[in-house]
Amino acid sequence: MNSSASVTAPVIESINDPARAVEYLSRVYEDNTAILRDAFARYRRGEAFDARVRACYPFVRVRTDVMTNIDSRRSYGFVSGPGVFETTVTRPDLFANYYQEQLRLLCKNHQVALEVGVSDQPIPIHFAFAEGIHLEGDLDQQRLRQMRDVFDTPDLAALDDRIANGTYEPGVDQPMPLALFTGPRVDFSLHRLKHYTATSPVHFQNYVLVTNYQFYIDEFVKFGLQLMERTDDPDEQRYRSQYVAFVEPGDVITPNALHAGGPQVDVQGTPVTRMPQMPAYHLKRADGSGITMVNIGVGPSNAKTITDHIAVLRPHAWIMLGHCAGLRNSQRLGDYVLAHGYVREDHVLDADLPLWVPVPALAEVQVALERAVAQVTELDGPELKRVMRTGTVASVDNRNWELQDKYGPVKRLSQSRAVALDMESATIAANGFRFRVPYGTLLCVSDKPLHGELKLPGMADQFYRTQVDQHLQIGIRAMELLRENGLDRLHSRKLRSFAEVAFQ
Repeated sequence: MNSSASVTAPVIESINDPARAVEYLSRVYEDNTAILRDAFARYRRGEAFDARVRACYPFVRVRTDVMTNIDSRRSYGFVSGPGVFETTVTRPDLFANYYQEQLRLLCKNHQVALEVGVSDQPIPIHFAFAEGIHLEGDLDQQRLRQMRDVFDTPDLAALDDRIANGTYEPGVDQPMPLALFTGPRVDFSLHRLKHYTATSPVHFQNYVLVTNYQFYIDEFVKFGLQLMERTDDPDEQRYRSQYVAFVEPGDVITPNALHAGGPQVDVQGTPVTRMPQMPAYHLKRADGSGITMVNIGVGPSNAKTITDHIAVLRPHAWIMLGHCAGLRNSQRLGDYVLAHGYVREDHVLDADLPLWVPVPALAEVQVALERAVAQVTELDGPELKRVMRTGTVASVDNRNWELQDKYGPVKRLSQSRAVALDMESATIAANGFRFRVPYGTLLCVSDKPLHGELKLPGMADQFYRTQVDQHLQIGIRAMELLRENGLDRLHSRKLRSFAEVAFQ
């Protein structure tokens, strides 16, 4: 019999330097996950264990007595009052820069040391492998069943969103949360992202576009691959050189030819044989501030699912680009709708974010979207208003809402002053509000069912040919404007609760 016990926890270190704190967290995380990976390799070979193998997440903690040097213009980087605040962390290889910045602000604002060590929260064996493990081919049914006797497996009690939802209440003598997500919750989403998008979380960028149509993805792929090509145009070289690679499902990486040493650019990775549920594509910058685009398909369930998981990466913004039904007679096919409010009849978030909670428009995102429309269309003033309307967007969970008795739905839409209807935008915005991720919506009118202009094949083909590319360019330009404006202006205090966590 092979006896294997839990890893011995190192002493808790008190560290004043955020960089050193992250290095220590990284060392603890790598040591503990290595123990699990080594034990699982032996378990896979058939070795017997007479003791449980357990390793735990590293944690970081701060203790504050008074509020000092708080920059009240920021929406994050400080705790809400005196007390003990703590969070478990994971994947320092992926989040090192993020952790260091959050800890830097804590040290600056509160002038306290950071306590780092090993928590009592077990690391599930599945999460000790960054890219996941596949058990079916390696273990028989008996060994699969016995795994729980040897290793910790994911525990739903540690994966909920009570902190983000504002319903978490620590027990007596328990620390208050320092971040929206615990280590296990982050790990869960990292593995789900790989499953749903067929790309590794390491490729996701800080600015995320989501769409409900493949046509937008086709144009994004064409655009991204074009940026990876060489060009002799100096202006185009300057623009293209900011992006280092384009990544497609299967982690197929096309490097930027402008950065390549030789004439040949080697594409890495193997294309997927079958597309995942919500494929993702990444136009990467070296600092992670590039643009990711995800095709979420149709419906609020997918919209909630993907944003539940992307949120743990702490993106700087996400924006919905898609098609909608225009509800006003004055609208034309191809017109844009900039959402400044939402009617939430999608229902997928009712238990997490009550309907009485308003989801406000964020000025920084609204301005960027309006400027992007003006720059790409080269219109301003009354002409810009002719092609873009600001108003309320209604999101529903019934794709065939038109087949209902018209009196009820149409009356509600009229009372809400809605100008457009879709199935995803309110969900994307509401989850942005819930997870403190700046959000926005720019839709394009593709049909007007209340006025007899239905989305029929011939009309749709013409619409797609003339409008999708422009709409995509507007979304890309809006993200670039948000990046140029800087994070201090983007992360809004509108998203802070009364007792907000310190980590952005």
